[in-house]
Amino acid sequence: MSENKAWLAHYPDTIEKNITIPNKPMGQILHETASKFPNNFALSFYGKKFTYGQLQALAHAFTSALQQNKVQKGDRVAIMLPNCPQYVISYYGILNAGGIVTQVNPMSVERELEYILNDSGTETIVVLDAFYPRVKSVQSQTSLKNIIVVSLQSSGQNFAPDRSFENFLTEGNGNVVPIEFEPEHDVAVLQYTGGTTGRSKGAMLTHRNVLANVIQCYEFFKHDLVDGKEKCLTVIPLFHVFGMSSCMNLSIYTAGESIMLPRFDLEEVLNTIKNEQPTMFPGVPTMYVAITSHPRAEEYGINSIRTCNSGSAPMPVELLRSFERKTGSKILEGYGLSEASPTTHCNPPFAERKPGSVGIGMPSTEYKIVDLATGKEEVPIGELGEVIIKGPQIMKGYWNMPEETANTLRDGWLYTGDIAKVDEDGYLYIVDRKKDMIIASGFNIYPRDIEEMLYEHPAVQEAVCIGVPDPYRGEDVKAVIVLKAGKAATEEDIIQYCRQNLAAYKVPRLVEFRDQLPKTGVGKILRRALRDEVKQ
Repeated sequence: MSENKAWLAHYPDTIEKNITIPNKPMGQILHETASKFPNNFALSFYGKKFTYGQLQALAHAFTSALQQNKVQKGDRVAIMLPNCPQYVISYYGILNAGGIVTQVNPMSVERELEYILNDSGTETIVVLDAFYPRVKSVQSQTSLKNIIVVSLQSSGQNFAPDRSFENFLTEGNGNVVPIEFEPEHDVAVLQYTGGTTGRSKGAMLTHRNVLANVIQCYEFFKHDLVDGKEKCLTVIPLFHVFGMSSCMNLSIYTAGESIMLPRFDLEEVLNTIKNEQPTMFPGVPTMYVAITSHPRAEEYGINSIRTCNSGSAPMPVELLRSFERKTGSKILEGYGLSEASPTTHCNPPFAERKPGSVGIGMPSTEYKIVDLATGKEEVPIGELGEVIIKGPQIMKGYWNMPEETANTLRDGWLYTGDIAKVDEDGYLYIVDRKKDMIIASGFNIYPRDIEEMLYEHPAVQEAVCIGVPDPYRGEDVKAVIVLKAGKAATEEDIIQYCRQNLAAYKVPRLVEFRDQLPKTGVGKILRRALRDEVKQ
C-alpha cells in the first residue's frame, strides 16, 4: 500500500511540492544575503543592531581565527551560549571554516557537558562567561584545547590563559582558506537529543539537510513573507534545532531582522514587541500562554505579529483561539524533530488549519503511518501507528552510533518513535510518544536521564519518571520512587539531589514514594500504567 498523499492537493500551484536543493554549503546563505542586502539589519540585541555587512565581516573574522588556530574541516566546535549576536557569528564562522557546530544547552551541568564534549571529540568551545567555570571544571577530562569566552557585559573577569571572544576575532589574518564541501555528505551540525538507551545521541545534520529545511519552510510560508522586511522575535533558544532553523537561518535566508532575547521574561518580551514591532514569533505554547494571560497584552502592540509558528509541544485549541483573538495573528502549529533539521509538518497558511493537528507535510516530504509491531505495513486512515518520514531534511545518522542509526533509519525512512494518525485529507495528528519523552516548557526531557541519576541516590531502590499535565508548562516531571529497606528520604531531599546533578528543566517537580512499582511478568516497570493513573 502506498502512503496517503491526499495532503498534496492542498498545495496551490504557486508553491512547489518538490523543491530543488542547491548544491552549496549552508554557510553560503549569509554571504549571499550580505551581498544583496548589506545595509539591512540582520540582528537586534538590546538596542544594538548589526547590518548584514557587519555580520558577514564578523563571521569572516571568526572563520579566519579558527583556521589560524588549526581548526580544520570536520573538526567539532561547540557553542554554549544563550541567544546573542556572538552565537550567530560563531555558527556561521564555524560552518565556513568547514567545522561542525556542536550544540550545547547552556543549562547542562558538568556531567552532561563532559559527556557531549567527549562523545563529539570537541577541542574548541565558545561559552558564556557565566558558564565558564563549568567548562573549566571538566576540561581536564576532555579534549578541549581552545576556550573562547563571551561576555555580554563588562565583567572584569580574567580568563587567562583562555581568550575573550573579542580578542579571538583579532587572531585571524583576514584571509580564509577556501574549503571544498560535499553538502550532501559533510556534517554541518551535531544536534544532541536523548535516547531510549539513556545516552544522548548526536544527530548528524549535513549542510544539505539544514539548507533543505530552510528552503522547505521558505517555500511553505513564502506568501506570508516579504524578503528584506520581516522581523523575527527570536526568544526560543538557538541551541534548539527549532530556533536554529525557524528563527536564525530562515531570517538570514530572507534577509530579515532577528530580534534576539536570551530568555523568555514576559515583561521583557512584551516591551520588546512594543519597541521593535516584530512580524513573526516562533515559539512554544507556554510562551503564548503567558502573553495571553497578561491583562494588558494588547497595550504592547502585539498586533504587529502576523505569524506564529508553534512547535515542541502540543498546542491547546482554546489557547490558540484566545491568542489569535488578542493579537489578530495566526498560530500555525507544526511538528518536527532533531533528526529532521527539524520541520516536517505544519498547518498551512494557504489552506485549512485543523486545530489539534500538526498539519501537512512540507515540500519534498513524504510520510506514512505504519504498524507498531513490525513498522512495515501502512495502517488505514484514522488508525494509530508510528509516523515515518522521508525527505531531504532527514539526518545522515547518529554520531558514532551505527546500531542506533540502523534502528532509526530504515530503507530511507526516519522512524520517529511517535504514535500518530492521519485523516482523509492527509493531516497528521500526534497522539502519543513511543519514546516516553516528556515536554516541559518546550524542552525535550528523556525520563531515562533522570532515572539514571535517581538510581545513584543511596536511598533509592527503584525509580521511574513520567510527565503529568500542567496547564502552563505543558507537562511536569514526576518521579515515582521505591526506597531501599531501612532507608529514608523526603520529597525535598530528592528534588535537591536532582538540582545538584541535572539541568534545572529536568528536575522533578513532583515526587511520590511507593512500596512497589507496576511491572510486567518479567519485571519490566510499566511506565504507561503510571501515566494511565494520571489520566483517570
